Amino acid sequence: MSRDLSPRTKLTLYGLLLVLAVPFVFPTWWMVTSSLKPVADIFAFPPQLLPVNPRIDAYQRVFDLQPFAQQYLNSLYIALVVTVGTLAVSALAGYAFARIRFRGQNVLFLVVLAGLLIPSEVTIVPLFQMFFTLGLIDTHWPLILVPILGAPSVLATFIMRQFFVSLPGELEEAARVDGLGRFATFWKIALPLSRPALGAVAIFTFLHSWNLYLEPIVFLSTPEKFTLPQALTQFVDVYGGPMWDVQLAAASMTALPVLVVFVIAQKQFVEGLAHTGLKG
Repeated sequence: MSRDLSPRTKLTLYGLLLVLAVPFVFPTWWMVTSSLKPVADIFAFPPQLLPVNPRIDAYQRVFDLQPFAQQYLNSLYIALVVTVGTLAVSALAGYAFARIRFRGQNVLFLVVLAGLLIPSEVTIVPLFQMFFTLGLIDTHWPLILVPILGAPSVLATFIMRQFFVSLPGELEEAARVDGLGRFATFWKIALPLSRPALGAVAIFTFLHSWNLYLEPIVFLSTPEKFTLPQALTQFVDVYGGPMWDVQLAAASMTALPVLVVFVIAQKQFVEGLAHTGLKG
């Protein structure tokens, strides 16, 4: 369709999109450039779009004031483990709800979806009590188990179920003719075809775990075990005020994986979500 547009119309559309992108791009631009400025220049008026004398000492202080490298690795490995676990749970559950007929199937699926209606703030106290009883407070286990078994996994199961519903039934019939059992059909036929949906689930699961804030501040108390969202709140001066240049430097490094994932995988994300809406 875009080939039918005249060059003038295309130029107008691109210009409009560029203007609309400014409110979304400018905060990130301001965060990165301000991390290279002295604190006095961050709040200068009129604002400086580029640092006059860029410096990187704020980035050095990020690692001097906290075990930021360890906290970075904590967030990275937790997000990866949560993503893999959620993919496994949601793929199996989604296939079961979509392709296996059993009594009370629709009722059970609605009960599972009802988990999306419960805010995490409502369950945080009983979860804390449960993990305290198990001796898992101040460990990373709550940050791994809660997303895999909680609302993010429910949403992932819904997406996978919608994708598996759209698969032609003839594929399973052909698999049965070839002597494949239920799990072999899932593993060899359905799962390879679900790569767009798996990609979408992997992206939003990774981003959700990477940005998780409430659970870390409830379950963790040792700085070496902090994740990045929790660590960002610790860059304060002796009076409790924010160290703006250091916080912005840390936030810039924290946002880097999110931007990389979005730029690389945005096409797969859109394609995966589009495939999940083929059938109800």
